[in-house]
Amino acid sequence: MKSFTNVKDLGNLNDAIKEALEIKQNRFAYKHIGENKTLLMVFFNSSLRTRLSTQKAGMNLGMNTIVLDVNQGAWKLETERGVIMDGDKPEHLLEAIPVMGCYCDVIGVRSFAQFESKTFDYEETILNQFIRYSGKPVFSMEAATGHPLQAFADLITIEEHKKSERPKVVLTWAPHPRALPQAVPNSFADFMNEANVEFVITHPKGYELDEKFVRGAKVEYCQEKAFEGADFIYAKNWAAYQDPNYGKILSKDRSWTVDSAKMNLTNNAYFMHCLPVRRNMIVSDDVIESPQSLVIPEAANREISAQTVLKRLLQ
Repeated sequence: MKSFTNVKDLGNLNDAIKEALEIKQNRFAYKHIGENKTLLMVFFNSSLRTRLSTQKAGMNLGMNTIVLDVNQGAWKLETERGVIMDGDKPEHLLEAIPVMGCYCDVIGVRSFAQFESKTFDYEETILNQFIRYSGKPVFSMEAATGHPLQAFADLITIEEHKKSERPKVVLTWAPHPRALPQAVPNSFADFMNEANVEFVITHPKGYELDEKFVRGAKVEYCQEKAFEGADFIYAKNWAAYQDPNYGKILSKDRSWTVDSAKMNLTNNAYFMHCLPVRRNMIVSDDVIESPQSLVIPEAANREISAQTVLKRLLQ
């Protein structure tokens, strides 16, 4: 595997899940693979789970790890070609990237959507510059349009907790005070569409996702109807994708908050969220604190998804 940005990079998904579960049983079985290798983690945006889990995954494989916070520990970087660099950015990413590649064996990149240009975001300009110019294997630690490490961890969590061979999984939009990228829902849809699940997406009109991620999934505009008989509820906010409202908040409708009344419509479903979560906006206290909440096991599996990906990139 040369890079990891989407579900297709994993190849056979059942094999990837099996490998991840084996790694979880013995996290240090492959510590020789990363010996004398260096993992560079480049953060253009803040992180908690991604930084800790990915760094731990690298250490489990015997890797040295370097963490670079671009906003605090480096020169301000220009990202676009053709710009006259007479402002506050003294270094261009196209020089910085190959320099970073000199000091490591694998690079993880975290760079959110900027919501300034839909084309810039959906062409994954920054991530693809690392893939093109670093000379090293590159994986996404969340990019403008996807968060595959999170979606892989979500799938592992579903596999561990499912009670039927083909569970019903619902991705539901929920309100949030800020405009959030589509990265997490995009990748979750990307993975669920390849998994052996009945997958439904529910959101208010105007919040339709990019069709390349939605693919054959059922889209239901009535949240209550979507929840009926569900085995897993995955809540997440995202800003509008469709033009001319790209990156905008169209609604803060609190009736879309996941609460006990809605969970009672399900098949005693598990609740999932990638964290951090706005309580009583995305989900009520009683739901996230219930025995059916998987948010902590889900977060713990971020280490496993990252280690599986790193192992494949190193081999």
